[in-house]
Amino acid sequence: MASSRKKGTKKTTPLAPLNRRAAGVDIGSTFHVVAVAPELDPEPVRSFRSFTADLTALADWLVSLGVETVAMESTGIYWIPLFEILEARGLEVVLVNARDAKNVPGRKTDINDAQWIQQLHSYGLLRASFRPGAQIVALRAYLRHRERLLEYGASHVQHMQKALMQMNLQLHHVVADITGVTGMKILREIVAGETDPDALAAFRDARCKASVETIRDALTGHYRAEHVFALRQALELHDFYQQKLSDCDVEIERALRALPRGSDVAAPPRPRQRGKNEPRFEIRAVLNSLLGVDLTEIHGLGPYSVLRIFAECGSDMTRWPTAKHFTSWLTLAPGNKISGGKVLSAKTRRSANRATVLLRLAAVSVSRTATALGAFFRRLAARVGKAKAVTATARKIATVLYNTLRHGRAYVDPGASYYEERYRERTLHNLRRRAGAMGFDLVATAVE
Repeated sequence: MASSRKKGTKKTTPLAPLNRRAAGVDIGSTFHVVAVAPELDPEPVRSFRSFTADLTALADWLVSLGVETVAMESTGIYWIPLFEILEARGLEVVLVNARDAKNVPGRKTDINDAQWIQQLHSYGLLRASFRPGAQIVALRAYLRHRERLLEYGASHVQHMQKALMQMNLQLHHVVADITGVTGMKILREIVAGETDPDALAAFRDARCKASVETIRDALTGHYRAEHVFALRQALELHDFYQQKLSDCDVEIERALRALPRGSDVAAPPRPRQRGKNEPRFEIRAVLNSLLGVDLTEIHGLGPYSVLRIFAECGSDMTRWPTAKHFTSWLTLAPGNKISGGKVLSAKTRRSANRATVLLRLAAVSVSRTATALGAFFRRLAARVGKAKAVTATARKIATVLYNTLRHGRAYVDPGASYYEERYRERTLHNLRRRAGAMGFDLVATAVE
């Protein structure tokens, strides 16, 4: 009997499930739909409300079925309570990007989504999103909350500037920062009832660049009661958020000191003015004892930037096999959209990764420095533009950071002339190659 298969074709094997005891959850704001394999339960799809008692019942049901791993989409912040409850019960919880678990068009229901996630997860076709350990997650929550407090406080600084302009007081135009020593002294006197420009100008700090006469002229205006009232409330709200920032800094320091220590690294004192919005404790020494390396040696990364990157990524770089995987997760690696052997696009993907934003800011800050990274940025910016130079420099900083944490390689700046010498060598090599192809020799001559 002749075979029905054509000659030259290979026999295909059916796709075997890898996670037979896997569950899929479609996350919602008021209820969650959970799907398991049909052979595990006569009713394989169930709905649970988002109340804590229902989430506990959901976890009990999955444990009773012997489910070992659960996949869910990262829908807003609604997944966090269920994630933490399932993780506490010893289940492996996989958080996936909604883009990776997209269902077939025309079949968009909560039940179908849960079954689709369960099916993909059972065959090992879902990629888990990165989520650091519980202690790092707590530190990250504190730091993200601190950034929100800074934003709220900054809005009230704008309200103070608006009230000053309505009174035609030009203080914020002659003083670099109205929340500095001179500005705050004058603002507090204004809300206390002082309106004499000479008396207010006398509160000028000796370090202020503007003269007493300039400040006096800037404080001559119309002190209307309604605008002074608005200024008073904005100042009180600004002080309120400054107090909340101090409270938040205490919790951040406590969370840092609760983390396991690495090998202590000597942190020699470095003359540096602390940023106005940085926490008020010594960040660098604490981070050095945690990480075992001094990441502030990398140009562009200050102590506060390192702290925020550490809170987003953690210190365990083994989660990414190579530096290329790490930069790809940061969306700093070029894309590879290829069809028909032709590169359609090599643009980097858009991302809201906070670590990526910090690395891009670091790339901008080193652009004017006399360092190897600064020289790399300037040479690339002249060739492909500043936007691409920022991405490429941020990727290089991320690679240095990865190698420092993963392999303990201390960063040593090769100097600004490093890339200039490499560029000269590449240019000479290309010239010799082109001359040889034409039958000529490139001969070096002394320049008088």
